[in-house]
Amino acid sequence: MKLFLLLAGLSVLTLSVSDCNDKKNTEKYKGKLEIAGICMNYTIRITEGEIDTAKISANWTDEVTNKNYINVFRLGSPCDFPSTIKQGDEFYFIIDTAKPKECMVCMAYYPTPPRSLNIKVVEK
Repeated sequence: MKLFLLLAGLSVLTLSVSDCNDKKNTEKYKGKLEIAGICMNYTIRITEGEIDTAKISANWTDEVTNKNYINVFRLGSPCDFPSTIKQGDEFYFIIDTAKPKECMVCMAYYPTPPRSLNIKVVEK
């Protein structure tokens, strides 16, 4: 009986922790596609929302243009990014913790911030 109660208690704790993680992963952010580099080397800036600064680059300089950007990250999920979003566009997104789709992406290089995020574009 004690074992049953212990297992039931652990189950409840596990479910409540996963529920908290699900809520955390659906926080919505607003971003701006700052640089649409060749071969999906995209740099996105956070324009609205509080995000853990360890997940993004707080200060980064594009070595091609010498322009400085704050609160940016490299697009980590190019296969899921809508082709309708162009450089300068703002959009809403969530951090996507699911395994990203695999697709063909060319290997040409354009500088991007060192930190990347897998994101999913969502409606406002």
